[in-house]
Amino acid sequence: MKRIYGDFAYSDGPRNGCWWDQTCDIPDRPALQGDTSCDVAIIGAGFTGISAALQLAEDGVDTVVVDARYVGWGASGRNGGFCCLGGGMLDDAALETRFGEDGRRAWRQTELASIRFVEDLLEKYGVEVDRHSDGETQFAHRPKDFDEMEERVAYYADNYGAEARLTPAKDLEGEGMSAGFHGALTVPIGFGLNPRKYIKGLAAAAETAGARIHHETPVTSVTRHGSGFTLETPSGRIEAQRVIIGTNGYSSEDLPAWLAARYMPTQSSVIVTRPLSQQELGAQGWTSGQASYDTRHLLHYFRLMPDNRMLFGVRGGLMANQGSERRAMQRARADFDRMFPAWSEVETPYNWSGMVCIARDRMPFVGQVPDQPGMFASLCYHGNGVAMASYSGALLADLVQDREPRRIYPQAVQRPLQKFELGAYRRAIMPFAYLGFSLSDR
Repeated sequence: MKRIYGDFAYSDGPRNGCWWDQTCDIPDRPALQGDTSCDVAIIGAGFTGISAALQLAEDGVDTVVVDARYVGWGASGRNGGFCCLGGGMLDDAALETRFGEDGRRAWRQTELASIRFVEDLLEKYGVEVDRHSDGETQFAHRPKDFDEMEERVAYYADNYGAEARLTPAKDLEGEGMSAGFHGALTVPIGFGLNPRKYIKGLAAAAETAGARIHHETPVTSVTRHGSGFTLETPSGRIEAQRVIIGTNGYSSEDLPAWLAARYMPTQSSVIVTRPLSQQELGAQGWTSGQASYDTRHLLHYFRLMPDNRMLFGVRGGLMANQGSERRAMQRARADFDRMFPAWSEVETPYNWSGMVCIARDRMPFVGQVPDQPGMFASLCYHGNGVAMASYSGALLADLVQDREPRRIYPQAVQRPLQKFELGAYRRAIMPFAYLGFSLSDR
């Protein structure tokens, strides 16, 4: 497999210290041994692949899922746990330029539908995920950002039918959100959850429905064989009529070759504190359980979880080695201390990182791989994959069966991914982009 980062990024190193791993076990599943066949083979046991497998199995489709490691090993089991609006990065003007007003509205309704989809899954299968937060709150880190928030209230009403609520700086302390911000905007859509418990529950439901899931089964090649495909693994092969690629930021440049240079993995890092006492919460003036983030381009995302541990994440990692991992955690801790100075002595015993995935045209792709009939893919959720990857997997389950999607399938995600400039060296673009983001955040 050809990958864009060094081996460390795809090892256990970046995820060692992940808090979610302490909250529940992922059942062992055997590696594939020998040859097998199926209707649909899925590469990747994260939200995309497992959601697709669940829908397919319930439709009576013989489905096999393989993962190089195990269910939820990648971003799906180590993200910040924000089930919220997002998935793409285009604003309304850009969406309307490319897809028209109807296309823009279809995408915005897809964002909303993806959250409702996750809610329905949790209820249908009785998955306990430590859900909390009434929607999501964005905080202004500069006065001018709060001025712009006032204009965003109409945006949420128009696109989602939601009544967003503004909180001026002077009222934040009264809402248990004292951290030096210049106001906030709360949207009553979305919630926080434990992503490992979520993916564990989805995988169990998929297996109950009849899907077969194999751990420690990396796919080394996919070739067309007659009317279907042959997937080679170290210990066996799979003959499948259809194939789904669900590897997102952990994709390979040659699986399939079409993916080369069409996705940009970039690091996101998270730290989690020990449980905070009521006295410590009061000292900082932060008692809110809202899923939160700020207005920076290189944003911080954070939330006080039900057990009073504070989760705090940062975007912007460009490297993936032991040294860069150490520096990323130092940066995360420094930002945390600046934002929550009363907790500067509070331990953060859990820290980890993982890949988010960016597209050149800043929108996800969900559909058939060009010039590969029977092969489908979905990726590039721009750091908002809890809801959108789950939803996209369900879309793929319909597409791979050649059936009309039972859910909104917006034009905005149907266009094949564009290539990044510089090809295999495309990561060289990111320092300049991040420098621009950093300067604009000041």
